[in-house]
This record gives sequence, structure tokens and C-alpha cells, in this order.
Amino acid sequence: MMPVDLIDIGANLTHHSFDDDRDEVIQRASDAGVRRMILTGSSEQGSRDALSLAANWPERMYATVGVHPHHASDYSDAVHLTLSELTAQDAVVAVGECGLDYFRNFSPQDEQRDAFRRQLELAAETGLPVFLHQRDAHKDFLRILEPAMSDVARAVAHCFTGGATELSDYLDLGLTIGITGWICDERRGGDLKNIVGQIPLDRLMIETDAPYLLPRTLDPKPKTRRNEPMYLREVLRVLADATGQPESVIASATTENAERFFAL
Repeated sequence: MMPVDLIDIGANLTHHSFDDDRDEVIQRASDAGVRRMILTGSSEQGSRDALSLAANWPERMYATVGVHPHHASDYSDAVHLTLSELTAQDAVVAVGECGLDYFRNFSPQDEQRDAFRRQLELAAETGLPVFLHQRDAHKDFLRILEPAMSDVARAVAHCFTGGATELSDYLDLGLTIGITGWICDERRGGDLKNIVGQIPLDRLMIETDAPYLLPRTLDPKPKTRRNEPMYLREVLRVLADATGQPESVIASATTENAERFFAL
């Protein structure tokens, strides 16, 4: 086991798939050296749930509060007020997951853009960093984010799956980049593997996005497709291999970056 403790900056531990064994999942993560996690809030209730779980594990778990673009239709003045109130809690370390998702369009695009703008305003008002989601909406995403960046403390492109152009644009804007098990996917992650070395070490963080994106490189393969935070080690291993850096270097950098970014 490596001496550096890792930080999973994006875990959906309140997901129902963890209801039967959440404590065991947390223990397995800890045994694998993943002792701190940022729990993702992606709806009003999901943000409450993430905060509630984080409160049970002080200094081990933290939460983001926000509304994912899939749920943008639910965004209202009342939801905005709730999120604003939740940001006052000590365990809350970022606004989001927010952004645009034109791949699925579960909410109309104009409502997605409105919810995204309002959450960027909330991040600016509170001084919290922003936890970003973007899929198939790069131009609109940049158009909204760019003017807001001068007022936002810090921003991370959560679960980055884009190509060289998107990466260059995000780095130019000052974003930190979150890498998941997407990089372990031989079908879809090849492009990411080729460009991940372009990310400066001080702008890199790692995450599982559990229960999604189980690393396909795991050997032996788990019995289920559910991802969990203990597999952050595999993301680290593949990332280190892709960048030509020792695992210890990537581990130290991503942990220090997460501590600084989220003011842990």
C-alpha cells in the first residue's frame, strides 16, 4: 500500500445501490487508502442527502450542493434558496454538480443554461469553488462559464471525457481537471489517455464517480458493475501509466490539489 492517502473528489455514495452496504464500502475505500471523499450533490434532495452523509463522517467526507443539468427543470427560486442555505454548512466544499448536458437533454437546454448561470452566481456569492459537468455542449458551456470565471474562486471539470480542444479551452480558463475510470475504458478512453499528459500536475484531480464508470482494466473483474471508491487506486494506476509519471508522484499531486482546491 502506498503511503499517500487519496481523495475521491466525486463519489455518489448516497446512490441507492449503496443502501445495503454503505459502511462496508466506506471501510473498503479506507483500507485501500481512499480515506477522504467529496460526495456529489446533483439535485435539491441529493444535496441534502450528500450533506447528511458527510456530517456523519467529519473530516473524512465533504459534500457539494447543486443541481445537475438533468434536473435543471426543477430549478426554482426556492431550490436556489435551499442551496444557498446549505452552503453555510461546514461540510459543503463546492457548488455543483452543475453545467450542461446536451447528450441526454433530460431538461430543456434553455432551462439547463439558466440553472447553470444561477449556480455560477451562487458560487461567486459564497466564494466556494464550482463542480462542473459538460457533455456535448462545449460551446454553450464556455460561453456561460468564461465571463463568470473572474468572479468564481476555482472550478473543476468533473469527470473530464473530452478531447484536445476541450482540454486546451478548459486549461486556458484556469480549470482543474477531474479524471475518472473513463481513462480505463479501451473503447472510449483512448483519446483521453493520449492527451492527459498535457494537464499540469497542479491542475489534476482524480475521482471514481461511483457507482458509475467502473474501471474496465480491473483484474480480476468485480462480480458486479457497480463502481466504488476503493477502485480510485486503479484510476491512479492507469493515469500514472498514461502520463509516464510514478504513481507516488500522481498520488501526492492529486491529494495536495484536492486539499487546496476544496480547502480541506
